[in-house]
Amino acid sequence: MSIVSLLNVNVLNNPAKFKDPYQFEITFECLEPLKDDLEWKLVYVGASKSSKYDQELDSLLVGPVPQGVNRFIFEADPPNPDLIPQDQLVSITVMLLSCSYKDRDFVQVGYYVNNEYDSPELQENPPSRVDIDHVVRNLLAEKPRVTKYNIPWDSDESEEYPPEQQDVDDDADEDEYGNEQEDLRDEMIDELEAGEVEVEGSSSEDTDDDNEEADGDDKSIQDTDANEEEKADASKEASKEASKEASKEASKEASKEASKTDEENGDKSEESK
Repeated sequence: MSIVSLLNVNVLNNPAKFKDPYQFEITFECLEPLKDDLEWKLVYVGASKSSKYDQELDSLLVGPVPQGVNRFIFEADPPNPDLIPQDQLVSITVMLLSCSYKDRDFVQVGYYVNNEYDSPELQENPPSRVDIDHVVRNLLAEKPRVTKYNIPWDSDESEEYPPEQQDVDDDADEDEYGNEQEDLRDEMIDELEAGEVEVEGSSSEDTDDDNEEADGDDKSIQDTDANEEEKADASKEASKEASKEASKEASKEASKEASKTDEENGDKSEESK
């Protein structure tokens, strides 16, 4: 069981200009006090063709972490456009938010990011070299990709926990648990290149309206978990109803058999007389 659960991630400034800092309001719950800090990281995928263009925008240590619900703002600088290939600056890419404990990721949130020009004129006739001052970004915040992993916590450090969503050989070395983020990155990039991702564009009006609508449209991690809980509860109720029906049918059958036996015994008694 995970000691820390991610409850919600709210993208505070979305859409925004490419050069604006990223701001995430993160809410998580801790079931017991932790000995060490939690490390949060934000990674921007600069180009789908190679991870060498990935940029770690920032990392943040949070601690000491008390028991209960915690909330904080994670702010990170935008990626350096000079380190991104020109043909990848105005395109759809991926951003990864992750949290680790003792150097092991236990949750990752992936977002698709659409970078485009802020005016129809530049969109239709883009300059030969990207004018980054006129590029705006839009995170697909309502459809985050959340991946959770089992890791050892303070109370069970001696045990080994493989990732929940990966097949790992029984004799796998501990080092293999360090590649979760690459797996999520590659998975999202594959979907992007296969044309399975739809990202709505953002306009200059959306960028300049102080992002009032963005906060209301974000789909929280908590909402996703709540839907899963509702499905599980519905399944339990259906199972209970099925058990009740089966029990009723079995009781009816038993009553019928008992009635037949009583009738047969009565007939035999009359014959003997």
